Formats: sequence, structure tokens, C-alpha cells
Amino acid sequence: MHHASDILLTLFIVFVAAQIGGEIAQRLKLPSVVGEIAAGCIIGPSVLGWITPEQVATGTPLDVLAEIGVVLLLFSVGLETRLEDLKRVGKTAFLVGVLGVVIPFGMGTLWAHSAGFDWSKSLFIAAAFVATSAGITARVLQELGALQRTESKVILGAAVIDDILAMLLLGVVVAVQGGEGFNPLNLVMVLGGAIGFIAVIGLGGARVMRWNSTWLDRPSNPQSPLLIVLALCLGLAYVSTLFGLAAIIGAFLAGMIASETRQQHTLEKQTMPLLALLTPFFFVITGSKIDLQQLANADALIMLAVVTVIAIISKLLGGFLGALPLGKHSATIVGFGMVPRGEVGVVIASLGLAAGVFNDRIYAIIVAMSLLTAMVTPPVLAWMLRRAGADKAATPS
Repeated sequence: MHHASDILLTLFIVFVAAQIGGEIAQRLKLPSVVGEIAAGCIIGPSVLGWITPEQVATGTPLDVLAEIGVVLLLFSVGLETRLEDLKRVGKTAFLVGVLGVVIPFGMGTLWAHSAGFDWSKSLFIAAAFVATSAGITARVLQELGALQRTESKVILGAAVIDDILAMLLLGVVVAVQGGEGFNPLNLVMVLGGAIGFIAVIGLGGARVMRWNSTWLDRPSNPQSPLLIVLALCLGLAYVSTLFGLAAIIGAFLAGMIASETRQQHTLEKQTMPLLALLTPFFFVITGSKIDLQQLANADALIMLAVVTVIAIISKLLGGFLGALPLGKHSATIVGFGMVPRGEVGVVIASLGLAAGVFNDRIYAIIVAMSLLTAMVTPPVLAWMLRRAGADKAATPS
């Protein structure tokens, strides 16, 4: 059992570390998320040891707070995303999502097999190269006020498609690794359920809210609109997991539904204090989940460098090719926006370790790759977006 005072002390340490890391990053002209992830590395088991692996294990208070933090983050992103905006970039987002899965999976499989793994284990390792961490990119886009850009709509739409395909792919490689083979009919049913859930909730919910949202104000509590949409956020986050999707997909859909209400701007302001409190926990905990001791030799560092380069290039290439109709510069922005693996790669690495697919060293390399892509992308993406904004401002009207 966790002692209450110990939990409070840990929460204090994590929150203060996040604020210090974020402040330093911003003074260095970097997105605060970079500083928060770096702060997690420093206070985690590898350096200061103020956070232990047991404290960030699944189901612990820190893990729960981190999950709530990223759920609320994607909810707030959804609040700034209208359904009609996503429809306009639907075809491009689909291409980005598909190519952003196929190319990294193919390159990851070839690398793993060339590194000495058999084909079944290579497929499992390659799955860690696939899924984009929407939370990290969304935070950068939100900080820069860039959520209304076309590239941002494409990235967010592609992230939803990415998550569906990654979920199906993981199901296949787990079945192959277990020697069970896979049932195409079962995969079709799972895919149909996931797409149906997103379509019904996204399209139907947005239409209902657009038609009439005055009922949100009917309860006597003046905070009722916020309370109702937060309940919707948590409910859809849970339901999305029943369809095999990440909880953040349901949260994003809830925010997108709420964006159709006449209370949208009020809801955005009311959620800001919640985000300031909870989202830092997600990024600090993400940074704390790496064991640097497993990388303390030249061979491991070389392998990490190769894996990270493959991870970045493969996602960048997939996003770039899919978004080419937007132009080369915008396609490059989309490509970089799809690069972060973050918590998704960590989860797949944990599954591989538990299944005995690879040892602690490969696990540490995959986790480190996930976190490095999460740390490298934000400053590059921020620079590209600022440059795009400056170019636009300099263009004669």
C-alpha cells in the first residue's frame, strides 16, 4: 500500500521538476515538453533515483495521473478541432496514416532481422516503430497556437488512423509470436468495430451538439457544461479501450464533439487550469521510464543511434509522401509531426519484454528510441512552424 505522505512528496517532486524543466526549455527557445521529459530522465531511476520503477508501474498513482493528464490534453486538442476541418484533410490524413505505418514497420523489420532476430521477433520489434504519440505533437502544436493550421489537422487525423492500424498490427505480431497464426476474419471485425465507434461517436455526437447544446446549461450548477463534457471525455476514453483503441482517441473525440457547442470558448478557458496541473505528469513520467545503465557501452549506443535514425527517417518519409499534395514544406512539417513514439513505443517494448521476445538491453534501446524521438521532434517542429509563420508574414498580400 502506498503511504499518503510518500505519494504527496512524490507528486510534489514530479510537479516541481516539470515546472523547472519546462522553464529552462522555454528560456532555451525549446517547447516546454522537452524540458519536462528531460526532467523525468534526471529525477528517474537512472540519475537521481527520486522516482523508482515501482512508482511508475501500471496502476500506481503516478501512472494514473499521467494517463489522466494525456487524456485531458487530447480532450483540449479536440476542443480546438472541428469535424469539418478534419473532413477537408481526410484523404491526405488517410495517406499519411497508412504510409506512416507501412514504411516504419517495413524498415524496422528489416533492421531487426539484420541484427540477428528471427522473423517473428523482428515483426514484434518493428511494431514499436509504428505508432505515433499524438500527445507529444499535440502539446507542441497547442503551445505554438498552430492547431488551426492545415498541417495540424492532417497530423491529428492521421494519428487516429495510425492508432487503429497500430492496434491491428500489434494483434497480428502477438499472434505470430505466440505461434497461433492470425484470423483475418477476427481482424476485420476488430477493424470494423474501431472504425464504427469513431464514425458513430464523431459524426453522430458532433451533429447532436451542433443541433442543440443548450441542455448543457440546464443543471443549476454554473459549471455544468464543463462537468458534463469532462464526464463525456472520461466515458469515451474508457469506451475506446473496449474497441482496442488508445484512451486518448476517445478523449479527442469527446473534445471534438464539445467543439461544436456554443460554449466552446468558455470550455477551453475552464480546462486550462486542469491541463496546467495534470499534463506535466505525463511527460515527466514518460522521461523517467528509461534505464540509462543499459546503454552504458559503445555497442548499445551505436545500436540506439541506428534504431533512432531508422525511426525518424521512416516516419518522416511516410508522413512526407502522404502529405505531398500540401506542398514539400507542409509535407515535411507533417512528417516531423508524426515522428514521436513516446508512450506507445514504451508500451510495446514492455509487452515484448514480458513475452520474452528480447532482453533488458533491447528493451532499453527501444524505450530510449521512443523517448529520443519524443525529445528531438518538438524543437524541430517548433522551428519549422515558426519559419512557416515568418515566411507567410513576409509574403506580400
